[in-house]
Amino acid sequence: MSFKQEIERRRTFGIISHPDAGKTTLTEKLLLFGGAIQEAGAVKNNKIKKSATSDFMEIERQRGISVATSVLAFNYKNKKINILDTPGHKDFAEDTFRTLTAVDSVIVVIDVAKGVEEQTVKLVEVCRMRKIPMLVFINKLDREGQDAFDLLDELEQKLGLSVTPLSFPIGMGYDFKGIYNIYEKNINLFSGDSKKNIKETIAFDDVTNPDLDKIIGSNAAAELRDNLELVWGVYPKFNKELYLKGDQQPVFFGSALNNFGVRELLDCFIQIAPTPRSKNAEERLVEATEKAMTGFVFKIHANMDPKHRDRLAFIKIVSGTFERNKPYLHVRHGKNLKFSSPNAFFAEKKEIVDISYPGDIVGLHDTGNFKIGDTLTEGETLHYKGIPSFSPEHFRYINNADPLKSKQLNKGIDQLMDEGVAQLFTLEMNGRKVIGTVGALQFEVIQYRLEHEYGAKCSYENFNVHKACWVGTENRKTDEFKEFERVKQKFLAKDKRGQLVFLADSQFSLQMTQQKYPSVKLHFTSEFE
Repeated sequence: MSFKQEIERRRTFGIISHPDAGKTTLTEKLLLFGGAIQEAGAVKNNKIKKSATSDFMEIERQRGISVATSVLAFNYKNKKINILDTPGHKDFAEDTFRTLTAVDSVIVVIDVAKGVEEQTVKLVEVCRMRKIPMLVFINKLDREGQDAFDLLDELEQKLGLSVTPLSFPIGMGYDFKGIYNIYEKNINLFSGDSKKNIKETIAFDDVTNPDLDKIIGSNAAAELRDNLELVWGVYPKFNKELYLKGDQQPVFFGSALNNFGVRELLDCFIQIAPTPRSKNAEERLVEATEKAMTGFVFKIHANMDPKHRDRLAFIKIVSGTFERNKPYLHVRHGKNLKFSSPNAFFAEKKEIVDISYPGDIVGLHDTGNFKIGDTLTEGETLHYKGIPSFSPEHFRYINNADPLKSKQLNKGIDQLMDEGVAQLFTLEMNGRKVIGTVGALQFEVIQYRLEHEYGAKCSYENFNVHKACWVGTENRKTDEFKEFERVKQKFLAKDKRGQLVFLADSQFSLQMTQQKYPSVKLHFTSEFE
């Protein structure tokens, strides 16, 4: 296959939602259609030992939530599909925001009973800001939920989307009969038993055909006809160009747990979803079709296999082909590196690949060379934009609970911070280490992983900080800046990259500082240079 054909068969997307809307279940079912797994693990059911393929950390298994973004790939109808399953839990939102820099499109999962929830609002905002094409899947139709039209209204009002339904439910909850597929013009009947294969779809171009009454009953048929008339009257026709620009969002209905409506979603998705897109670097716009390889690290995962102390850096290939054993320039270090065993992910299996194309995600074994946001190229100096660190909201001192293991503790903290689990600040005054996280659950994850992966125990102590602000580098020679440093010295720290950070203890003291030292610029993300 030619380079261009390889690019055209790639689809790289993320799945986002509020926790519990069924994101991991949908991921599983997509893998099932791709033949990547034989049986789906019941995500919440503890009786079954096999847990969801995409949740591989112990904490996730205990809590039934996904805390690490995992990468899964499969082939379907000659398309190579890369899914990035993101954590839904808000404490891990930062990980999700970073993952969104590596996807070409997104599927948003909405729970039919709960509608649009707070986490969905935040994530969709990021997608709209970056103009990422979005497809919406309304899940759990086999349970009682809101009226389909109310949900469509909510998507428009709360998320600011411009929606167009490409399938429509026939009944809901107890009366759920199936789905009419507007995109393919056929009906898919629901048997309610997910173990059986799904009943064959029935092609149905014309809903006025009286045979419809025989198949789903005359009441349901009459209701479906009314609903479809409304859909066709109220919503715009699907327009692929608008979808690709991020200005229109197709909506599908289904039940991921019962494997229902998922095939329709996937079949339509591979036809309309974008192939790998161009990406902005600070220096210029890079097109996927360029021959020279460029890519960036959007995630680092330590200890994917507890038996081996390994770290994997996940790289999204933006342009060109990534080849095994070929030297590439690590832009931040300014040195060439070779990789003898780049990994691709096929369901839960890792395989070594010789060549990867734009849109692919490659895992590189890392001995500490990479940080999030690093760029690899064939020699050109490029810096890809858009992987910020956000100002944390929770802060604690981290103390060593076992003096004999201080080396392990430091190594563990170092590696977990490179991974972007949390941020580390070292106080200027006494060198004490403070950990800042976006959500409180991350402290538990850090403690657990330090103990189980590095054999180090830590304890926390409360540290009262309202916000961490990065201090701008301009005007550092002025008297005002020197006074700021002297007065605020016990609130100053350095982050992992050595940037100066001001830890404000309250909203009030932050405002007073800004008023008193107007030339000292404070930033809430680290990406301000």
